[in-house]
Amino acid sequence: MTTQVTRLDPPKKPGDGEAESRIIIQGGRPLSGVVHVGGAKNAVLKIMAAALLTKETCVLRNVPNLTDVEMMAAVLRHLGAKVTVSSSEVIINSRDVADIEAPYELVSQLRASFVVLGPLVSRFRQAKVSLPGGCAIGERRIDLHERGLKLLGCEVALEHGYVTAQAEKLTGTRIYLDRPSNGATENIMMAAVLAEGQTIIENAAQDPEILNLAEFINSIGGKIHGAGTYQITIDGVSIDELHGTTFDIIPDRLEAGTFMAACMVAGGDIVVEKVNPHHIYSLISKMQEMGAEISIYAPDTIKIKMDGRCKPTEITTLPYPAFPTDMQSLLMSVLATGDGTSIITETIYENRFMQVGELRRMGADITVKGNSAVIKGVPKLTGAEVKSPDLRASAALVIAGLGAEGITEVSGLRHLDRGYERLEEKLRGLGANVYRR
Repeated sequence: MTTQVTRLDPPKKPGDGEAESRIIIQGGRPLSGVVHVGGAKNAVLKIMAAALLTKETCVLRNVPNLTDVEMMAAVLRHLGAKVTVSSSEVIINSRDVADIEAPYELVSQLRASFVVLGPLVSRFRQAKVSLPGGCAIGERRIDLHERGLKLLGCEVALEHGYVTAQAEKLTGTRIYLDRPSNGATENIMMAAVLAEGQTIIENAAQDPEILNLAEFINSIGGKIHGAGTYQITIDGVSIDELHGTTFDIIPDRLEAGTFMAACMVAGGDIVVEKVNPHHIYSLISKMQEMGAEISIYAPDTIKIKMDGRCKPTEITTLPYPAFPTDMQSLLMSVLATGDGTSIITETIYENRFMQVGELRRMGADITVKGNSAVIKGVPKLTGAEVKSPDLRASAALVIAGLGAEGITEVSGLRHLDRGYERLEEKLRGLGANVYRR
């Protein structure tokens, strides 16, 4: 049976008809060709928030066209910023920001928008931001955010579903994080930009997106050192020292990993361009252990080749630079048709195996025991109707369909469009028989 691949013209924008849209995959085609990686979602959202620190215009380039970017723009506009989103560029001017409250109806749609707390406190010495609440993949605690702001001199209260913070002045201090939380590192770092004196964050998150945020802040006149390591130092400046900038967002390491995982599921060989290999060494190492042939060319190009079934392995998710939690669901799709028995242990979020039930519908043999999933490879997955439970799981289901027999239909694309720009079009460019309807 052959499914006719139709070209969507014009392409469907993220969010258009998301309740009805489906991605249709006819499995069995090996991948080949070249794919370009877009800007990192997890970097641009935090950098958009950081643009609140300065009164002058910031131009962000290499911005992906995602619903999450539109939602963050909506949050900033609510606060009074002027935001223009066009093509791969976002222009933000926060001179007229006057509102210091980010309401529930906006924050609940984009939990990453909670990081406006730090820059609002830094610039206005007060903020009121809705608690983001739990998430499908697990609870995201704010205790470290609260403690860090208090140490900087804020009075912090949690009332009626909101975090309120205010201070007569912010004073630099040494802050130790009990765990390397990305959100807490970002909020504290931004709050400290306009504090008096020096702030040191110990046991900080070391992700590339943290470094990119610090580089942006430095480009507008901030003074941050050590970002990307366990210890970040912020020397406070005055708001008059901050200015506008034009800034490039780093490549999305998770999108790069998704295409690499897709190649391992479908077989073939592809070239992934506009990626920083240094950001995904733990993933590269694990994929090589599983049998993929991976070569790194120049500073931003990776070639991956996969022939046959992958080897069994054990994966444990841990904070960067260890194996990323965002990639475990995608490698589960790879291992579902691999040799032997593999184990994935999730240590970051308590509910990140939501794709398991959907993969079982496709014939996968997966058993969840506590925070570990035991995957026994089967000869072949079979196409089925499945529904995306969260962002990375949605991509995992799409790539599982690439190696399955028959047709797979993936619904619930609002999750996918939060983090991937036209994933099906890029896969089709690599030879996959996939389209959206």
